[in-house]
Amino acid sequence: MDVPEHLGHHEAAEALPLVTESAVVTEVAAMDENRTEAVEDALAALFERNGVGDWYRDATRDDDEGLQGSDVDWDGVEERAADAGFADADLDALGDLVARHERPYPSLLRVRVRVDDDVEFSFAPGQYATVTFDGHPRPYSIASSPTADELEFCIRRVPGGTLTSDVFQYLEVGDTVTVRGPNGEMVLDDPSERDVAFLATGTGVAPFKSMVDYLYETGRHVVDGHERDVWLFLGAAYEDDLAYRDAFRALDREHDGFHFVPTLTRERHLGEWRGETEYVQRVLLKYVADDAVDASALPDGLREYATGEPALDVDARIDPENVDVYACGVTAMVEQLVDATRAIGVPDDRTQFEGFG
Repeated sequence: MDVPEHLGHHEAAEALPLVTESAVVTEVAAMDENRTEAVEDALAALFERNGVGDWYRDATRDDDEGLQGSDVDWDGVEERAADAGFADADLDALGDLVARHERPYPSLLRVRVRVDDDVEFSFAPGQYATVTFDGHPRPYSIASSPTADELEFCIRRVPGGTLTSDVFQYLEVGDTVTVRGPNGEMVLDDPSERDVAFLATGTGVAPFKSMVDYLYETGRHVVDGHERDVWLFLGAAYEDDLAYRDAFRALDREHDGFHFVPTLTRERHLGEWRGETEYVQRVLLKYVADDAVDASALPDGLREYATGEPALDVDARIDPENVDVYACGVTAMVEQLVDATRAIGVPDDRTQFEGFG
């Protein structure tokens, strides 16, 4: 299966039509949180629980009772944990927490730009544009609705990345960027009377933010006086990695037909997470109608989840014969998402997907 991907950096810049070379940045805002203190507390508790808390404090803290930051020998810390007999689950947790501690902040960014008033730029929900800053082009899905006055992009910081490092270090309100586009074939099937299921990981939710906003702003979520069921399954590591989480939760509260199902693989390290924790393609199966799928016919790795109990109390289920599916995220993950939708019987002509990375 070939998953369509965003064009490469330079290829995208040359191939897409020029919109403007003077789009003005109007907002640069972090969507994740600085959770250093919580991570440090979790690390200390992990070593304390395994009986080597004193060693950990001596090895990692300076005279001011704070972590030594970049001076901490994390490789040595992990080796000591292994020597101390940490269980595999605790070693995995340690690796996750160290990675989170060393992660730059912010790592998830919302950027809004205003295109010149005399420039006409139209796009379909789900398409992407190429943004060039300081000579570095990068394709990004447009997260704003076509009805919005400004373009919005959801950007994950990738240390050493072509554009993202510059964006996070230097981009400021008032700067100008070049915009080219639009491009992309994964667009909202409009009109459609079927339910919708969006499946995303990380910043793959950006095109679905555009689609969801457009659906509800234009009333396309209602058919014959009844709300369509619109599902959004979003996978991430930590809760603050869920882009637009507050907006999606607000929609979930306001509309009976909108179902936001986040799933977090590492949030349990930092707090009590009572939601879903498996990969998106597995969580999806829990919310499919019981009589719609023969669980015994599903492939290994999916079968057990078709009979699993959902973590969220949602008074609705997915009918594979009456749903349009959209999947976006890292290409390898999208391939698994599409395999899962095919396994439950969603026709290929009702599935759209796009990958990156």
